[in-house]
Amino acid sequence: MTTTRTAFGIRPLPAGTLAELRRTGRDATGQPPEHRRATGGEPLRCCLRDARPDEALLLFGYAPPLPPGPYREVGPVFTHATGCAGPVDVTAYPSQWRGREQVLRAYDSRGRIVGGRRHDGGDPEAVIADLFADPAVDLLHSRNVVYGCWMFAVVRRS
Repeated sequence: MTTTRTAFGIRPLPAGTLAELRRTGRDATGQPPEHRRATGGEPLRCCLRDARPDEALLLFGYAPPLPPGPYREVGPVFTHATGCAGPVDVTAYPSQWRGREQVLRAYDSRGRIVGGRRHDGGDPEAVIADLFADPAVDLLHSRNVVYGCWMFAVVRRS
């Protein structure tokens, strides 16, 4: 089967969400974030790379971007404890996470799950294109295979 490539954009955890967390000291569940020192390898949702040992991190509950409804959820995410420049490139799959198994969960415009697929990280663009080939798919969430937590969102680009 030949897969047509689809133009897409990557959306990390929004900078505004982090600013609000730092301003209020509360996450999506109303709890304070946990301050941690990285052991190395923690997936940072602010810049879409793995943490280096001893970096200052925050661990907190985050509600990924979905309309209000039964599929909206809160899960744990790591970010830098202080400001971060964000991802180097939001027009391509995060380079440091290439080769990492992930699940791409597909949602429609109402925020309902309409499918998904696990991939080995070798050619995530092909899986993204296959999922976006369904016109009902409006948004993808990349999820950690073991823990199920949100990594980033994938949106169509024209």
